Amino acid sequence: MYIFDSVKKEKLLFTPIDGNNVTLYVCGPTVYDDAHLGHAKSSLVFDLLYRVLEANGYSVTYAKNITDIDDKIIKKATELNITIDELTSKYLSAYNKDMDSLGVKRPTLEPKATESIEAMIDMIQKLIDSNHAYITSTDDVYFDTSSDNKYLSISNRHQDESDTMSRVESSSEKKNSTDFALWKGVSDDSVAYETPFGKGRPGWHLECSAMIEKHLKSENSEYTIDIHGGGADLLFPHHENEAAQSRCATKKELAKYWVHNGFVNIDGEKMSKSLGNSFFIKDALKSYSGEVLRFYLLSTNYRANFNFNEEDLIASKKRLDKLYRLKKRLYGMKIVDEKTTFKAELLEALNDDLNVSKAYALIDEMISTTNEVLDANPKDKLIKRQSLSNMEYVRELLGFGEYDAYEYFQFGISEDKKSEIESLIAQRSEAKKEKNFELSDSLRDQISELGVSIMDTANGTLWENS
Repeated sequence: MYIFDSVKKEKLLFTPIDGNNVTLYVCGPTVYDDAHLGHAKSSLVFDLLYRVLEANGYSVTYAKNITDIDDKIIKKATELNITIDELTSKYLSAYNKDMDSLGVKRPTLEPKATESIEAMIDMIQKLIDSNHAYITSTDDVYFDTSSDNKYLSISNRHQDESDTMSRVESSSEKKNSTDFALWKGVSDDSVAYETPFGKGRPGWHLECSAMIEKHLKSENSEYTIDIHGGGADLLFPHHENEAAQSRCATKKELAKYWVHNGFVNIDGEKMSKSLGNSFFIKDALKSYSGEVLRFYLLSTNYRANFNFNEEDLIASKKRLDKLYRLKKRLYGMKIVDEKTTFKAELLEALNDDLNVSKAYALIDEMISTTNEVLDANPKDKLIKRQSLSNMEYVRELLGFGEYDAYEYFQFGISEDKKSEIESLIAQRSEAKKEKNFELSDSLRDQISELGVSIMDTANGTLWENS
């Protein structure tokens, strides 16, 4: 298996720190608003990586943190006149609902910042004691970047002063312009925690390092974890600062491999709330099923920026439709695990740095070949069993094919309309039993007027959108 390392900027053979055990950490959401397509893209990329690692036989411990305390959360809770817990619980629930809709598997661990304060305090104290951090008169604690001779080795940046100052916290007591806050002193009555170095709350960069050390650290390696992932926007300053504070606190490099996914653009423009084009997942799910979004968002190289537009989404859906058309041809058959070359080829493609283009092409070829064989030999049970087995593997590895073959094509129809259709189908079935063919034909016409088509099969009458 090969992974592109964002630091070394090349594909590397993946060799875990600890034999068959793999540790994967991905930066999760700050739960103060609904999740957008950028969150979806990142979650899907690392869900795919998680699945591929497991398909290779690795035992994976996958952690994704939840930031449930920071200035944005406090500000919004205050504006809404609700507690921080009420706000974060609401948006964490919404986030998980969106991820479930996209078929994202839950990580092994989902540590919350508020549950990791003690670990953060311990790490800060180590950095203070070793002269890698210092306390200001306002009880802020800053990491001293000049104390780390490897600072900027993760992002490989060479910054000028103006670039640095525009990206980090400003304070007259900072020793260096690049120093960043580990702890923010609090003098008012807002949320704060008591510590040996003053009352306050953690800096954003700190929480991931503390959680990794608390939950995932390796004992006998120069690295703390195998893989650290996130969006490309996190490489600097977030991951750079994580790596620096962890390196100085633990005397280890934070991760052996760094993996980053590209940005999501809306019709060519980088998604940004300030630009007013932040496309929430919940809005996209009103028009398209989660699996259609999943198929589309995973369809290009994960490291490239993704240009989201509805025209491409519709074309992508038509491609996924073909998988479900084949699934319909095999409706009612029992899945039997069959050894096929397709399975090995699909995993081989994804083992090449998640090469989804090649994987999708293999799926297209499998669908086309199977349909051709079934057209010529509609009763060929072996090819049917092999095809079902192949599609089950696609479901496990890529998350496509979760829906019932007919329910997939019923998306967007209201429950009331579904009830009406089912009632008319039941009436038609009864009319056919009574050999009242005039009524049966009339009911079929009524069903057709509702914009659906029906198929009489050995499994009963099934329907879908026309």
